[in-house]
Amino acid sequence: MFEVFAATPEDMGPGEIGAHAARAEAMGFDGLQVPDAIHDGLLLAALALDSTSKLLVGTGVLVAFPRSPMTVAIASWDLQQMSGGRFELGLGTQIKQNIEQRYSARWERPVAQLREYVQSLKAIFQSFQTGEKLYFEGEHYQFTRLQPFFNPGPIEHPDIPILCGAVGPDMTRMVGRIADGMITHPTNTPPAYIRDVCLPRLQQGFDKAQRSGEDFRLLLGPLTATGADEATVAKEWEKQRQLLGFLYSTPAYWPSLELFGWQEKGQQLLDMTRSGAWEEMPKIVTDEMLEKFVPRGTYEHIASVYKERFASLSRRVTFPMPQDPSQDAEAARAIAQLKAA
Repeated sequence: MFEVFAATPEDMGPGEIGAHAARAEAMGFDGLQVPDAIHDGLLLAALALDSTSKLLVGTGVLVAFPRSPMTVAIASWDLQQMSGGRFELGLGTQIKQNIEQRYSARWERPVAQLREYVQSLKAIFQSFQTGEKLYFEGEHYQFTRLQPFFNPGPIEHPDIPILCGAVGPDMTRMVGRIADGMITHPTNTPPAYIRDVCLPRLQQGFDKAQRSGEDFRLLLGPLTATGADEATVAKEWEKQRQLLGFLYSTPAYWPSLELFGWQEKGQQLLDMTRSGAWEEMPKIVTDEMLEKFVPRGTYEHIASVYKERFASLSRRVTFPMPQDPSQDAEAARAIAQLKAA
């Protein structure tokens, strides 16, 4: 049985997110992931939670380093209280160039910095709930002052799950050590990569922290080609080819290519970005690559495809919402099959 989460297009703004979330809840999704890219992820989460009554809503993922852990803690506390415990905080590092040049924020040692970020959030949440003196002293973050006037006080559901995006080995081990869950990137979601690379690294983190990992929330986020008929599936297949061509032009995502012996593909794609050959990039992504990375099938068959690929790896998966709302009923049947798988 899967918990099924809907994704949100990165260009969806505050005026649309409420209806999008209500639609996801009506279709039977268990949760919704909201982005933090073009629009503010915490604002989108608030509007999504306000428009629903049962749906879990998580940030997937909130760019951490430009924001103080204190400001994120206050917003998360408010979201958890207003929703009756339906908020999940997903955090990520983004890349060095964006952090320094887009946000004008610090990028130092990202694994250690995100580790302290999560630890300081937990210390702040503990102080909010118990009134204990706030004291966290790290290399990157220090929190030693929280007057009673600024403490929002205890709430009914104080255990806010903190999930992190992770790709590299050190980050994945760190997430297994201290976080409540992990959100996979589409490039590191092939079953072989999850089984042979991600899970052993997470287990190393569990072992270091002497935790079982039984309650760890691993959310698998594949790119998926599905729809009401084969023609729609074929269009989605080509759409994912284009997206993978773009994603794999980033060296940070090459480890999964290396697992399958396609190292040269990443360098080819990077070289094409430098020469401006954007329209030629999808041609580098072969059908064989798509078969490894992209679950494919109509709504009638996609649940069995997911079950075969992911059932032994995690109970949490993302699934695309139809672009055409007239297909919602068919997609809802697929979601029901996923939840019963």
